[in-house]
Formats: sequence, structure tokens, C-alpha cells
Amino acid sequence: MSEQDELRAWLILLRVPGLGPGRLREGLVAHGGRIEAVLNHLQRHHTAMDDEARAWLEQPDETLLQSDLAWLNEPGHRLLRCNELDFPPLLEAIPQPPAALFVAGDASLLLHPQVAIVGARNATAVGLAHARAFARELALAGFTITSGMADGVDGAAHEAALDLGRPTVAVIGTGADRVYPRKHHVLARRIAEHGALVSEFPLGTPACADHFPRRNRILAGLALGTLVVEAGLQSGSLITARLAGEQGREVFALPGSIHNPLARGCHRLIRDGARLVESASEMIALLAPQAQALGAELASRLSEETPSGRSPGQAPGWSGDPEYRQLLAALGHDPASLDELAERTGLPAPALSSMLLMLELEGVVEGLPGGRYQRLPDPP
Repeated sequence: MSEQDELRAWLILLRVPGLGPGRLREGLVAHGGRIEAVLNHLQRHHTAMDDEARAWLEQPDETLLQSDLAWLNEPGHRLLRCNELDFPPLLEAIPQPPAALFVAGDASLLLHPQVAIVGARNATAVGLAHARAFARELALAGFTITSGMADGVDGAAHEAALDLGRPTVAVIGTGADRVYPRKHHVLARRIAEHGALVSEFPLGTPACADHFPRRNRILAGLALGTLVVEAGLQSGSLITARLAGEQGREVFALPGSIHNPLARGCHRLIRDGARLVESASEMIALLAPQAQALGAELASRLSEETPSGRSPGQAPGWSGDPEYRQLLAALGHDPASLDELAERTGLPAPALSSMLLMLELEGVVEGLPGGRYQRLPDPP
């Protein structure tokens, strides 16, 4: 089955009304990870599904599918699937994990240690300043800043990371080809160029109120910890914080004035067990060991199940692997993007992404802003 045929099968299933990521994942398990087998089974046995789902399975909209495929064929666009090696392991540990993610930008960032920064859309000037300050210090410490690209705190956190030349991840509640709110077109473009826009919703999906709580479970799930800067008692940021706590992740909250209504949500979180923080250094001290453990786990997993097909138990031996030698030769001594490396080596982007992460963890390669990679000089 060609890559395009496999993508087409995924796109059909992701658009089946009412199927959902849980049932799609169950189908993959039942059919040995073969997406075409899942599609064939549902097309033959769809009598229990509603009329809309049956109609789509019997006759998918080819114009829509071709539009989806055209988007995915553009540089920097990807459908990251749960049966791929570089699907984020932290998402596998959350309730109702997504089956696939549409990504515009550098998908390998989803494997990096992340901190989510969320808060009020109508944040105060002080709240926005706090969001920027925490984002800057956390980004300089090596954490990727993740948020939801909303007005207020979200946008301030993204912009602070980008202004430092550090990547940022936006998990959005629309299709990855849509921008919401509309005022963030420039921000969305910067994130796609120097970070990653991420969505589980099919392309073209408009903003809808019930999409954002669903988005929040992914936002919280990608991060080692979630910081709430300002939030009213009805803020959606409290949903993100609750989901992070339910997922076993760290939840941090900034205290504020008792006269500020946007401090009440944070104070409630603190009363309910969130960590009160006054500086980013407190978060870094707590999360740094978790980031190191995540890196070690990823290095171990990638060494056991590499793109060249080594079986578990074999020594990593990447330095003697011809594919790694080919990658390092293609990288040379000047920065290069994932697309450029794919063109030079002929290796698929998912495999390259995993290999580059392995080399980054080993201190051989450094990730740069804009999704580029730089080979580091050999140690003396």
C-alpha cells in the first residue's frame, strides 16, 4: 500500500461522523495496525452506524479528500498517526488519546519537553507581563512553550518564545488550515514557520464551542506541567488545569490580588492542590528531572525500534548505522530543514524526525529555530 493510499484511508476514517479516536484506535489494534483493514472492515460492516456515517463510508467526497491530500503534500505539513514511532508518548498516557494529529510545522517538537501556559483571554497588563516573563525563562531553560493560540495569555506566551528565537507549539480547536481568532493570522504563520500548529480536527473544521475542551486534553497531555497565569472562575483554562491534574501532570498557578476577579480561578486551583509559584525557577527545578527522564525514555525507545528495523535488545549503535551516516553526511555543517534532509537522503520524514531526536539527545545535533538542524562540532 502506497503512502498516499494509506493517507487516504486515514483521512476517510478521520472524517467518519461519530467514529471518534477511541473506536479508530480499537480498530487498529484489532487489525494489527493496518489502517486499510480498518477501513475495509467498516465499509463492509457499517449497518450499526448512523445514516450520515454510512453515506460517507459508501461514497466519500473525493474533492474533499484530494484537498486534504494536497494540504498534506505541502512542505511542513503532516498527519502524525498514533501507529508511528514518533507519535508523542505522553499523549498515549492520557484518557481518550487522539488517533492522529494534523501538524503544520515541525512535528518533532511534540517529542520535546513542554510546558503549557494558559490563562484569561482578557488578561490584565500585569497578567500578560507575567505570561511573557515565565515563557521567556522556561524557553531559555530548554522547555518548549505550548498553548492554545487564544487571545490574552496564550498569545503572549507564544510571542515571548518566538521573540527569543525559541519554538512554540499551538494546539488549536479548528482545522490546522484555519486560524482562530482571525486576528492571529500573523502569529499562526510565525508558529508554523518556527514551531508547530497542531489539531486533531479534520482540515476545514471551523471554530466551535465544544471543540476547545476537547483540544484542552491534548494541550495538557503534551506538557509535563501546566501553568495558569490568570483565570476567572468560569475560565476554560481551569478545564485545562483540571485535565492536567487528572492526567497526573504538574499544575501551577500564579497568585494575585484578592481584588482581581481574574485571580479567583488561580486561587481556587491553589486551594484544590495546584502548586503556588512566584518564579519560573521553581517550575524548572521541579520539571527538569522529568524532562531528563522523558529524554532517556525516548532515547531508549528509539534505540530499540529505529527506522532501520533493529529489534529490541540490540545495541543502538547509531554511529555504525548506514542511515545515520547518510543523514550526518547530508546535514554537513550548515543548518538544514527536515524537508531538505528528506530530499537529500530519500528517507521518509517520520524516520528522519526520530533519528534527529536521537542525535539531539546524544549531543550530536542541535535543533534550531524554524525547524532546522545544525550538526555540532565533535568534542575535543
